[in-house]
Amino acid sequence: QLQASGGGLVQVGGSLSLSCADSGRTAGRTISNNGLGWFRQAPGKEREFVASISWRGGNTNYADSVKGRFTISRDNAKNTVYLQMLNLKPEDTAVYFCAVARSSGVASRPESYQYWGQGTQVTVSS
Repeated sequence: QLQASGGGLVQVGGSLSLSCADSGRTAGRTISNNGLGWFRQAPGKEREFVASISWRGGNTNYADSVKGRFTISRDNAKNTVYLQMLNLKPEDTAVYFCAVARSSGVASRPESYQYWGQGTQVTVSS
C-alpha cells in the first residue's frame, strides 16, 4: 500500500517536499527493485508524468515543465520515494500520485506502472 504525504497550500515561489512510503503489505512485494515515479492530475485534466527514478537511483527523468525545479529521490531502506519541489507555480496545482513501475528503470507512461498510491493535494496560490 502506497501512501503519499506532504502536500498542502503554498504561495507562488514556495517549496514543498512530498514523500511516498510503501507499507509492503502485499506479501512478498518490495519496491526496492522497481523504478518509481510521480504523476499529477489537475481538475479537468488527464494525469501527467512528473518524474521517475530507477531502482538504485542512478537514472532520473523529468517532465520539461518541472526540470530544474523538482528533484526525485528514493531511500530503498525505507521503501520511500521523495519529490522535492522548489519555485512552485500556480500551474503545479494538482493531486500528486506516486507509483511503482513494472520495470527497474525510469518510465514516463502511466501504463508502465503497476501500483498507484493515494494522492496528496498540492495547491499553489498566486
